[in-house]
Formats: sequence, structure tokens, C-alpha cells
Amino acid sequence: MTTIQQLVFELSTPYAGRPYHVSGNALFKAVAADVDDRTRRELQVSHAMFAPSEYGSYPEAHSQNGYAGKLGGSLPPVESYEDLFLFRDAAQRWLQASRPRDAQNTMDRQSHGGRLTVAPESFFGVPEHQRNSKRRVEWYVHAYLHSEREGVLPLEETVFDGIQLGGNRNYGFGEVSLVDSQVVELDALSFDGLRGYDQYTIELVTPYVLQSEAPDADTQSVPWWWDTSVTGLGSDAPTRDRRLRRREERLVGESVYELATVDHGQLVGYAGSDPIQTAKNGVLRIGTHARFGFGELRVRPASHDRVPGRGEVR
Repeated sequence: MTTIQQLVFELSTPYAGRPYHVSGNALFKAVAADVDDRTRRELQVSHAMFAPSEYGSYPEAHSQNGYAGKLGGSLPPVESYEDLFLFRDAAQRWLQASRPRDAQNTMDRQSHGGRLTVAPESFFGVPEHQRNSKRRVEWYVHAYLHSEREGVLPLEETVFDGIQLGGNRNYGFGEVSLVDSQVVELDALSFDGLRGYDQYTIELVTPYVLQSEAPDADTQSVPWWWDTSVTGLGSDAPTRDRRLRRREERLVGESVYELATVDHGQLVGYAGSDPIQTAKNGVLRIGTHARFGFGELRVRPASHDRVPGRGEVR
């Protein structure tokens, strides 16, 4: 059995870093000093995604249906593979379409003595007939841990006390506090949503590392089971050859190492023969620096568009 520990942190102070996600390496560095050597060697940490605490509805693929009340600041039960990805898409597609979802999913920028940060909360005006003149939206950070060795997880909540993420931490930026945690057994989840289809697509949830300057890091090629000749928008979509978008990343520790990656957010076709095992491997991540959040994948039936309600592709 593979144990996953999901975590939700509330962002308490401004965060000096890129908006919408925190690297798994940054989160690993934040907790590594407070765990023993065995745990430090075995711990694998995902990238962390920002999400607002707002009203929403469960996506169609989720094991629960309909209106969900407020989401983002806590962890709903996880019963199926699709449930794992509720907060793993920066677009946060669970947000209510009847509300200004794009605005609510945009983090406010602040400047502190020339240091740019994103704010831990956003404020919105409300209609005149309502009691308050504005409403407050808090921001949370979602991540998950896993280990291939039994007994490592779950980590005690005290491990996460007082951690900070991002840059300029000596100025008090990036303080987070753990507000929710739950343990999920990957092999106990339902994968029925992936059964019975002829074609599948793969979404790159986080960048996939091709080359790394870090010592002993392996150079990778694009996996053979990625079909880059299709758009990933369904079997009836027009076929066209395309180049995968690349992105330069960094792995920061005592030294700074440059990474060449295939950028996240892209879709490719699936040319393998075992989509369910590939889906499990994608949750645990593949490739170089997978233990620091790189190489996370999601498998979907090719007929399922990741953007609900999108018009027909022509």
C-alpha cells in the first residue's frame, strides 16, 4: 500500500515567490530540519498549489456531486483517483461559475519596500444592498507527501509548526500554518473512471525534468508513451504535430542548479497499454527530481475535456 498524506496550509503573511504554486523542493527544505535522517531520505514532496477559500461545486468526475459549499480551506474525503486532483489545477475549476471566478482566483500583488509579494488574502466589493461593503477571501496552500517505505507517514502536525515558504523569509514573509491533513491509501482508491476507454490523454500537472545540473541527476528523454502528435483534446480533434513547450526551472539549496523541463499544463496522448498503472505512477511522479514535485501527471479518457463547457474544437 502506498500512503499519501494530504496537507492544507493557510497563508498567514505575504508570500515572496511565484504565484499559484510553491515547489516541492521549497516545502521539503522547510520541513527537512525537523524530521529524522530516515524520514528525510524517504520523504517525497509534491509541488504545493494555492487555492482560495470560496464557494464551489464538485467537478463532474469527482466522486461527490453538486454544490460543495466552501472549498479550498479544508480537505474533502478522497474516494476515487479523480478526487486527488480537486486542487491540483491552478485554474481551480470547482469555483462557482455564477461568481467572478477569474477574479476570485487571482492573487493580489503587494510591494514591501520594493519586495514584490502576493497577499495572503483578497478583498472584493459586494452589492450595495448587502450588509458589508466588502468581503474577504483567504488563500491556502495544498500539497501532499508520500513515501515508498512503510512507517514514514503520516508526519506529526508539530513538524509543520512555524515553517515559512518562498523568499525573504527573514522579513517574515511566507508564514503558513497547517489547518488540515488526511491520509489516503492510493491502492484503495477507485480507478473506475479510467476503465473501458480506448484512448487517453496525459496532463502534465508539474514540469517534467529533461536535464539537471544537480550532481548525479539523470538526463531524461520524453517518454515513449507520450504521443505528441495529438492535441489531447479528444479522439475527434484534429491531429497535428507539435513541439512540447519547454521551461527553465531551478532547484535551490546550498547551490542553485538549472533545470531544463517540459512545461506543465500541456496535454499529450497516451501510447501505453496500462492507463491505471500509469495513473498511479503519475501521482507518485516520474523522472528526475520526482521526490521534489517534478513529473506529476494526470491520466484522463481522451473524450473528457479538462475544461468543462468548452465549445467544440474545429
